[in-house]
Amino acid sequence: MYDAVLDLLAAICVFLAAVLSVAAGVGLLRFPDALSRLHAATKPQIFGLLLVITAIALEDRSVATLLALVPVFVFQSLTAPVAAHMVGRAAYRTGQLEASTLVVDELGPAIDRMEASAGQQTSTQTSTQPSAQAQENGEPDSERRSESAPDGPDPQQPQAGVPSS
Repeated sequence: MYDAVLDLLAAICVFLAAVLSVAAGVGLLRFPDALSRLHAATKPQIFGLLLVITAIALEDRSVATLLALVPVFVFQSLTAPVAAHMVGRAAYRTGQLEASTLVVDELGPAIDRMEASAGQQTSTQTSTQPSAQAQENGEPDSERRSESAPDGPDPQQPQAGVPSS
């Protein structure tokens, strides 16, 4: 009697995992943008995996099997959200999403700050590098530096060791 109940529970877990897989597939086909599709793919995947692992453990009824399956669940639970996060960021940066579906846009301001700081670094690097024309003319480095370098530190650039605010 006990074995029959455990077998029934294992069958129910496999059935529910299959239902979640079908729901994930339908979500991948029906949802409009990449972020929604990621949600449809990752949420049922983790719960479905937990159900399949539970079904295997119930069917085998072995502690060794359970101990072998726990790391599978742990590593999948750690890597699937990280992978979905990275794909979501890539989709956001390439514009493969519907902006109207975003409730809060936390990535936009962060990208703007990063691009602004990268633009400042690029302009600083280009002003300190000698021009190709000056090199062709044979001007010494010291003359170019004295003409292009300001007298003091640039107030716009953060100093080394000083936190920027």
